[in-house]
Amino acid sequence: MRHACVIGNTDGIGLALTRRLLDEGWAVTGLSRRPAAVEHDRYVHVAADVTAPGYAAELTRALDAAGGADLCVYAAGVGEFLDLDNLAAQTRIIEVNLLGATRTADVVVPRMLAAGSGHFVGLSSLADAMITPMAPGYAASKAGLSTYLISLGAAVRPRGVQVTAVRFGYVDTKLALGPVKPMMITVDRAVDVLMRCIRTRPAVVSYPRRMAALIRAVSPLARTQARLKRR
Repeated sequence: MRHACVIGNTDGIGLALTRRLLDEGWAVTGLSRRPAAVEHDRYVHVAADVTAPGYAAELTRALDAAGGADLCVYAAGVGEFLDLDNLAAQTRIIEVNLLGATRTADVVVPRMLAAGSGHFVGLSSLADAMITPMAPGYAASKAGLSTYLISLGAAVRPRGVQVTAVRFGYVDTKLALGPVKPMMITVDRAVDVLMRCIRTRPAVVSYPRRMAALIRAVSPLARTQARLKRR
């Protein structure tokens, strides 16, 4: 039986993905700070905080109990607007969104390499190409995450392990901040995209495509990146 590990599945995309995987016959281990609203004979939940010192040990024990993982999806994420009186909140965003993902990969990817197979998926964002004074921690965390996942994927692919960076735009979750949310998609649609990624294992997915194209056109960072590539 195929086994998936979903990090950050209390709500939103992580919870919906957990349910979809169970519906399709996977066994799932979920890790999040709070319990997930899932009851299934193929589901095990582990309470864990990706920023806690003992997180790697908790994840290791969960994988040992499950006999490994064919798939690991890092869906944990936080975000909030900048408050100049509380810059520590922006640092926490980076800790959860970026460092939590790399700490997860520290544990999961070596196991996959030893097995010669496996798929690591990280939920990034189209905000990875933006420079925004409203949410610098979020944009920075997603820029780092996308770069890390794409680079790691190139390194491990020859050894049978795939890594996918999924760059979503606005999804109808608590992280969809702001008064204007263009081209926002439903959680179910986001899960559809993820399930297709799990089947096809691409290096990068940007969705919605029209929004990704628009960001490439208008983002100063994206234009700078494009100029550097041409040099």
